[in-house]
Amino acid sequence: MHSDAANLQLSSHLTTLASIHKIHHTLHRLHLTEDVGQDSLPSACCSRAMPPRKKRRPSAGDDMSAKKSRQDSVFRKHETPQIREEETFSSKRCLEWFYEYAGEKCCDDVVGPEGMEKLCEDIGVEPENVVMLVLAWKLDAQSMGYFTLQEWLRGMGSLQCDSTERLRNSLDYLRSVLNDSTSFKLIYRYAFDFAREKDQRSLDLNTAKCMLGLLLGKTWPLFPVFNQFLEQSKYKVINKDQWCNVLEFSRTINLDLSNYDEDGAWPVLLDEFVEWYKERQMS
Repeated sequence: MHSDAANLQLSSHLTTLASIHKIHHTLHRLHLTEDVGQDSLPSACCSRAMPPRKKRRPSAGDDMSAKKSRQDSVFRKHETPQIREEETFSSKRCLEWFYEYAGEKCCDDVVGPEGMEKLCEDIGVEPENVVMLVLAWKLDAQSMGYFTLQEWLRGMGSLQCDSTERLRNSLDYLRSVLNDSTSFKLIYRYAFDFAREKDQRSLDLNTAKCMLGLLLGKTWPLFPVFNQFLEQSKYKVINKDQWCNVLEFSRTINLDLSNYDEDGAWPVLLDEFVEWYKERQMS
């Protein structure tokens, strides 16, 4: 009797095990379950005799989490170099970018007026925009309307720009440089040598008025009348001492000129401007 009961219990277990195996095989064939080794089957069988457990969230030690972690690790391993390559400045990309504007016909490795015009168009600014002067200062360009290969690579490298998009995204930064008084003074002084003819020590008057308008036109309330003074004056050129003193004048002298010292070390140009302006006010 005891032997028959044991055989019956064994037969029942074998039937249950066969049924579980068949169900698992069917689900696997339909891709509805993960491939599980034979070692897991007895535990499924034994679980019938145990009270059901409350479901818990997989922990970091579970096979699925570990597998996903390994997959994520492999994914990051392949993706990280690509992300870094896009974020990091590339001298090679910068060089290729330069020749988009220098052109194949340019044997001197220079971006000239035509290339400069195209660059301005691509970044969405006018060639006369003050931001282009700031860019030239950053590149330490020596001639207006031209960027050499060496200037380009050095300057764009300092800006971490190796594409048109990156330069376009840097325009707000370049404009903000003008808000720093020390940087503005350096740019102002740089503009004189940048804009003058290289065989001349002075800046012709028309160019000087354009550059002064670019740099001081929006920040110095007296610029419009000073510009009128220059137009009717005898001056044909502006030398560097006069140029630098105009900036100092705009920063330190009151709008009513009340603190201007005629016996100070101001150039004659500014003495004449003050006299002309006061006579104009009186009349």
